[in-house]
Amino acid sequence: MNTPADLRKAGATRRGLIVGSAVVGGALLVGCSPADLLGVGARKMDLGAFGPFIRIDPQGLVTVVCKHVEFGQGSHAGLAAIVAEELDADWSKVKVAQAPADAKLYANAAMGVQATGGSTAIANSWLQLRKAGAAARAMFVGAAARRWAAPAAEIAVRDGVVSHTASGKQATFAELLADAGKIPPPEAPVLKDPKTFTLVGTGRVRRKDAQAKSDGTARFTQDVHLPGMLTAMVAHAPTFGATVKAFDAKAARQVPGVVAVHQIPTGVAVVARDTWAARQGRDALQVTWDESKSETRSSDQIAQGFRDMAAGRAQPTGKAKWTAFDSRGDAAAANGPEAFSATYDFPYLAHAAMEPMNCVAIADGSRTRLIFGSQIPTMDQLNAAKIVGALPAQVQIETLYAGGSFGRRASFNSDYVAECVHIAKEVGKATPVKLVWTREDDMAAGCYRPLTHHAVRVAVDKDGYPTAWRHRIVTQSILKGSPMGGGKLDQTAVEGTLGSPYLTATPAVDAQVILPDVGVPVLWWRSVGATHTAFAMEHTIDQLARRAGKDPVDYRRALYRKAGAARRLAALDLATEKAGWTTPAPEGWTRGVAVHECFGSVVAQVAEVRLVDGVPRVGRVVTAIDCGTAVAPDQIAAQMEGGTCYGLSGALFGRISLKDGRVEQANFDGYRVLRNSEAPTVETYIVPSTAAPSGAGEPGTPVIAPAVANALLALTGKPTTSLPFVKA
Repeated sequence: MNTPADLRKAGATRRGLIVGSAVVGGALLVGCSPADLLGVGARKMDLGAFGPFIRIDPQGLVTVVCKHVEFGQGSHAGLAAIVAEELDADWSKVKVAQAPADAKLYANAAMGVQATGGSTAIANSWLQLRKAGAAARAMFVGAAARRWAAPAAEIAVRDGVVSHTASGKQATFAELLADAGKIPPPEAPVLKDPKTFTLVGTGRVRRKDAQAKSDGTARFTQDVHLPGMLTAMVAHAPTFGATVKAFDAKAARQVPGVVAVHQIPTGVAVVARDTWAARQGRDALQVTWDESKSETRSSDQIAQGFRDMAAGRAQPTGKAKWTAFDSRGDAAAANGPEAFSATYDFPYLAHAAMEPMNCVAIADGSRTRLIFGSQIPTMDQLNAAKIVGALPAQVQIETLYAGGSFGRRASFNSDYVAECVHIAKEVGKATPVKLVWTREDDMAAGCYRPLTHHAVRVAVDKDGYPTAWRHRIVTQSILKGSPMGGGKLDQTAVEGTLGSPYLTATPAVDAQVILPDVGVPVLWWRSVGATHTAFAMEHTIDQLARRAGKDPVDYRRALYRKAGAARRLAALDLATEKAGWTTPAPEGWTRGVAVHECFGSVVAQVAEVRLVDGVPRVGRVVTAIDCGTAVAPDQIAAQMEGGTCYGLSGALFGRISLKDGRVEQANFDGYRVLRNSEAPTVETYIVPSTAAPSGAGEPGTPVIAPAVANALLALTGKPTTSLPFVKA
């Protein structure tokens, strides 16, 4: 982790200043030209005395510069709190600013590029920001010690006030700012003992963006309005892999407000003076598509092919082959006639973020500026640079708030961003272009959670515990062809099965995966592989417990003890205790339990479920999470609530289907999501821990589906073999 001193030694003393669309240093730029706007991001400013993560103004207001995008997960509050804790700043005088795109300063330590994802925002920043805050605090202490001729050990800091008890002297950060800036930052700042924390881990850590998002002053991409800006919409192919064969733009150009029509690699773009004109122009296009190389199968056909491969009824096609990801002992007994057998099918899922994909681009030769909610700025810079023929560092990005992502804004090819850059390049003259995707564009564009099939066979001993486990997974690879896809095994396809304590506790295991090529583009979906592996593992375990005549909680406890899964055991115990597992459920309700570990955190849930007209209704969900040190407990609870509802929405209703290669869903009338009236009450309990923080944004998502399935199993005696629960 780099301290301010480390960065200075490396020569990282300056960075590009990326500012508001027409706001520089708080001053509104009136009457500026598009070229002026392009140049705004190119200006340079000194990092400041306190390094890349902390700015303190003459009034003593502390700004924490966050390298991770805020798209609703609330991580900015926790990131700011880490700095404020070590700095001993006044929390009421701390605000947050989004970092510019600069991987040298703001790389995700877990990824090596500037990126937000994998529930790593707090985890990878923990020590980095603690050191930054502690170093800045030491500089204020040093300044006070010099001014008052007092030993530094006698100087205290609290809520932005530096004091010396023996002499009665005190000064605010504002009063000491100039002197503190002259103190060299320590190479190895002394960090607080967590036992002395007064902010981290308390209910005082509340979101800093709540007011702006409530009163409408928070800026999203749709809020960007620049002088001379044009709006673009793209006509996309009806099937994945199809390309433009020919198009007639005569009618489109006659639509009032339409200024240009351009063919780009992904379709035909209509550029207009406003969104309505762009949409009307797009609707007037006549495009002939070449579908000779497109994916034309239905999703049912793809799923059947996956089932046939898992059952050995069909041979792998292309270069796909079975790969072992856990193999030990002789698991032949799992193929015996007495073995437990189950299969599970999972559909394609859309991310369905509330804000569809959009971007603003300004291009003039090799100079390019992007304004949008960038999830992986480094990747977006790289892909944009390829289009305009520039170096990635020449692409400036101003990252705004984003209305959700769930993985969708983290595509390897920066799909919608690349579209916007292509259009802006065609328009040229440094004219700002805003690309707008409709909900229908977003729903049909691909990048779905992969369609997946699991086939499981388990042999058990006389007490009903696994002795041999055979597992087959058939799914598409998310990482194939990407910068992260160089390994032999796509970990995202098997995570949650690989490393499961249930397999660890089983003497013989034969677990394999195959990743056939399918023309449907796929991408990580909130909790990635765990979206299907958690269900397959947890629902299998409940069925095994039922066959053994054992309570599913006791059954899990035995396996956790055998596997040494102490964290899972602790989360399970806390959740079941708070849920009253050993007492009868409320009349008319049945309980189900599930436990899963992903992104370094363990989540256990107990769901209370009943059937209403044959449809599962979830009333209460008791959640226990072990995510290490809880930096912002309220935000962790919010993530458990949001993750549970997101996961439940997908489990109950989520399904993207294809017919002849065409996506059948267009909007929320066809892609059903959970409504407020259907949302359960979610109680969250945090397992006490002194370990470093781990993820909270994604681990709450995959556990609810198997918990509901297990409640239905207890209620009806029938297992769930496919999702969603509610069939169309």
